[in-house]
Amino acid sequence: MRNEKHRSAFERHLPALAVDYCFELWQQLNFNLKITPNRKSKYGDYRYDPNTGKHSISVNGGLNPYAFLITYIHEVAHKTNFDIHQNKVSPHGKEWKHQFKKLMIPMLREDVFPMDILRPLARHMKNPKATSVSDPELFKALRAHDKGGSSTYLSEIEIGQKFLFQQKIYRKIEHRRTRVLCEHSDSGKQYLISGSAPVSPFKNQ
Repeated sequence: MRNEKHRSAFERHLPALAVDYCFELWQQLNFNLKITPNRKSKYGDYRYDPNTGKHSISVNGGLNPYAFLITYIHEVAHKTNFDIHQNKVSPHGKEWKHQFKKLMIPMLREDVFPMDILRPLARHMKNPKATSVSDPELFKALRAHDKGGSSTYLSEIEIGQKFLFQQKIYRKIEHRRTRVLCEHSDSGKQYLISGSAPVSPFKNQ
């Protein structure tokens, strides 16, 4: 039996009525869980180390409770999908989608998610994408529950506009799925930055 003291981590990051369910998944499925500092580039991650046989999941600790829950279930679905299919199927293919839906269904309740998230989330789960950032309606609903949720996200910046990100100035070039191709103003080097990265529009163009 895994140590109950770890339960407090779930209580800090999840909606109250999701804690028991998520904690039990962690106990039953035997994976390492790491809650990371607030990462700009990704919400969560699943990894399997063939050398040790260990499964690891990380979730961005800066997410609001509803985004944390969705991300956590998303990554757990990778683990259960691996248990069944190993590396023989696409990471976000129909098999993973089936696992994600199966694991999320018990949480699709009004006492877990507020209705402004539950409605777009229920639609999203009919054919879940690789990330909630790819679903503008769900992304917008989740963002509204961020602390001080008035941030501007890179996906909202117009093509060609300059913006400030991590104290550096970039120019937005084009969208590439969930990431955005950007040019660093001083060096001219190009980088792919997550569309969900919070940025500040740069006024002095």
